[in-house]
Amino acid sequence: MAQKNQASSFLVKILLGGISVLIAEFFLAGISIDTWVTGFLLAAILILINLTIKPLMILLTLPLTLLTFGLFLLVINALVILLADRIIPGFEVDGFWWAMLFAIVLSIVNSLFGNKLGSD
Repeated sequence: MAQKNQASSFLVKILLGGISVLIAEFFLAGISIDTWVTGFLLAAILILINLTIKPLMILLTLPLTLLTFGLFLLVINALVILLADRIIPGFEVDGFWWAMLFAIVLSIVNSLFGNKLGSD
């Protein structure tokens, strides 16, 4: 029963994350997502990156993050978006600053949904 609950929770996160991604893309000219399927794939990939690679990135940059009072986490979020850009065909980011803005807008939209991609 617990596995079924976890699977449905993961699917809900992908669904809400995909909607969040598509909403954020709508507002930003420097972000391009070909189809809605690509948006949901992006949400799934972001969840996986946030669960696997991002904690390692945070740990490795902890001194810099502490020195900047946590603002370096914005850079890490932008790097996660750029990594997803490299992985997913049909998702294009025009540069680092668009990735950072996309990460910020995506965080705002996710908070409106009460959805935190990649965390329980």
